[in-house]
Amino acid sequence: MPDTPHDDQPDGGTEREHDQPGERGDPTDGDQDPVADGGSDSSTPGTSDSHDGEIDETSKHDQLDEVRENPEGEELTSDHGVKISDTDNSLKAGERGPTIMEDFHFREKMTQFDHESIPERVVHARGTGAHGYFQPYEDPDLGDEYDDIEEVTKAKVLTDSDQKTPVFTRFSTVVGSRGSSDTVRDVRGFATKFYTEEGNWDLVGNNMPPFFIQDAMEFPDLVHAIKPEPDDGMPQASAAHDTFWDFASLKPEISHMIMWVLSGRALPRAYRMMQGFGVHTFRLVNDDGESVFVKFHWTPELGTHQLVWDETTKLWGKSSDFNRKGLYDVIEEGYDPEWELGIQIFDEEQAEEFDFDVLDPTKIVPETEVPVRPIGKMVLNETPDNFFAEVEQVAFHPGNVVPGIDFSNDPLLQGRLFSYQDTQLNRFGSANWDEIPINRPVAERHNNQRAGFMRQEINEGKASYKPNSIGDDDPQEVPEEEGGYEHYAEKISGKKIRNRSDSFEDHFTQARLFWNSMSEPEKQNIVDAAHFELGKVDRMEIRERMVYDLFNNVDHGFAKRVAEGIGVEPPESPGDELPDHDREDPSLSMENRTPDTIETRKIAMLIDDDFDDEHVSELRSALEDEGARVKIISKVLGEKSGANGETVEPDKHHVAAASVSFDAVLVPGGSESVDAMTQQGDPKHFVAEAFKHYKPIAAVGEGTELFEAVDLPDTDIADDGDLVSDAGVVTCRNDDLDEFAEKFIDAIAQHRHWDRDPEAVPA
Repeated sequence: MPDTPHDDQPDGGTEREHDQPGERGDPTDGDQDPVADGGSDSSTPGTSDSHDGEIDETSKHDQLDEVRENPEGEELTSDHGVKISDTDNSLKAGERGPTIMEDFHFREKMTQFDHESIPERVVHARGTGAHGYFQPYEDPDLGDEYDDIEEVTKAKVLTDSDQKTPVFTRFSTVVGSRGSSDTVRDVRGFATKFYTEEGNWDLVGNNMPPFFIQDAMEFPDLVHAIKPEPDDGMPQASAAHDTFWDFASLKPEISHMIMWVLSGRALPRAYRMMQGFGVHTFRLVNDDGESVFVKFHWTPELGTHQLVWDETTKLWGKSSDFNRKGLYDVIEEGYDPEWELGIQIFDEEQAEEFDFDVLDPTKIVPETEVPVRPIGKMVLNETPDNFFAEVEQVAFHPGNVVPGIDFSNDPLLQGRLFSYQDTQLNRFGSANWDEIPINRPVAERHNNQRAGFMRQEINEGKASYKPNSIGDDDPQEVPEEEGGYEHYAEKISGKKIRNRSDSFEDHFTQARLFWNSMSEPEKQNIVDAAHFELGKVDRMEIRERMVYDLFNNVDHGFAKRVAEGIGVEPPESPGDELPDHDREDPSLSMENRTPDTIETRKIAMLIDDDFDDEHVSELRSALEDEGARVKIISKVLGEKSGANGETVEPDKHHVAAASVSFDAVLVPGGSESVDAMTQQGDPKHFVAEAFKHYKPIAAVGEGTELFEAVDLPDTDIADDGDLVSDAGVVTCRNDDLDEFAEKFIDAIAQHRHWDRDPEAVPA
């Protein structure tokens, strides 16, 4: 079984042993000279420091310790420290009289409650997040052109392999409100805040590399179109309505992104199994002021996997927090999910040779043209202590960069550099949102900002302006050679104009590349998604525009397949703008991103009384040794007895468990156990539903009788003495549990078994 570093915690959680006060470089201890250590001669060397200039993966946690409060064993007080004798009854004029205005405790308590919410994000409201660290690789392979990463960037967060930089990563849906389900069909946000020694760097991206639109000017229109319709406020967290597809059908530039959104990429199995992308083209800058373009990629160690549509719709009701809970469960059980940070780097000359414009955010740089070079890894290893203070109040801004990272002229990115600062001002009601603990840098902060609503710092000195003489003109500006940020000196010339480059006008070449790169099951998923989404559109002219003006310029066969499901007359010939290429990029297919591992997979083991003790114990051990998480499911909670006297405690009962919450299903033997389950509807539905969703399912011994009772179509079930593995259905009637476990583990590692035809399964 993989290392589980949190197992030594008594409660199974992720609490770390933080230093006690005074043990971690307290500046009042010893004879430290703050000036010699790079600080000032003040008693407070920095407003965000407490790490003596050394930053590691615990630095942010140490900083947050200073604002953590634990009520265990403490007395109840007001916000101002007054001890409270009664918090259940307001102060009244007589037992049945009116409440008196002088009740300061009631007013304080109620005011806090009335104001404890802040406006939710306009987009990305439904999210979750976790703490961790990022560490660069010691000597990343950048190909033949570069020997060292310092040749392309001076950013220490990307170049110092000894440095573990603390991070906070937030995952989110885009369209839905804060209370919506997190398994809806949608883009997912993937935003990481790096608390570097040079200041905060926010890499704010998505789980899909292109975007819907080319210019930030269009963003309000996109969001207004995709949000619930303004007359009736419906539908929630869904694009399946007239206004979005009306907008899309009139915007050919959206075609590439639509293909991604209709694919399984919009239905991630788990955040730990989801890629992330910086979306835009950025710049890396080295010490000599030289620049290359860069695209950022996050690649999950556990592969990139999806849910299926029917599964997601059931999860909306049965486990609307499925992805959030999945992230927190694996971290708290000791499996720290990892992502590899990769970069695509190319210079201006290479960019000119591409058949697309690298400043166009609706385009990707295909990995067939520029490979992704891994440069480091991110590990998420701690869940929040307070969801509101950390996940809701964390605020990202793509303009937060550090020396060595700069922007391109991508017009969507340029607009975001304004928009994110502006939206944080709206959400928090103050320019001081950067002082909230989760947003505060670990690096020192010194500037002349002194006031504003809810200011947290107490700034010393009379001078809050530059230049000044009464404060020795402090704080001092920092030259570039000493770490001061300097923008890349790009030469710019041109007239002020509202226009778009001709190089942005190809809207279908990469959409076709994406379609060509899909396996047939993935293509069918896209067609099915289009049937659902456009099937919800009332206006025929919108459906027709999508088929004729967009899809028929991506692929003629695709357009015909969509048309046949939504009542549109199929086009007779390809569209006039159909690209003349059949190129593919294998990296775009999720089927090519399935590593040979079952780590963190969640397996349901169905039992009842008199189960086969050996089957349960040996198979559970075999699966857990490979890193899977096995959960026992039975009709009711309470101890279950095996045929040979062993007992187990079910983790879930039928009322609270469903196959959609698991990756695979296993039915051990035991004649009485299986007989009982064949008389129950829930176990049979559990198996049938998992089969319908292409998941691996397995049965051993008498457990195969439950599969026979379900009547799985076109599936071979083992006879006496046999072991059969058929399209992810593993059954065994012999005593070779080792071989059975091996076959089942192989089936789980494949994730989905698309070579089934589950249409006849009533689940």
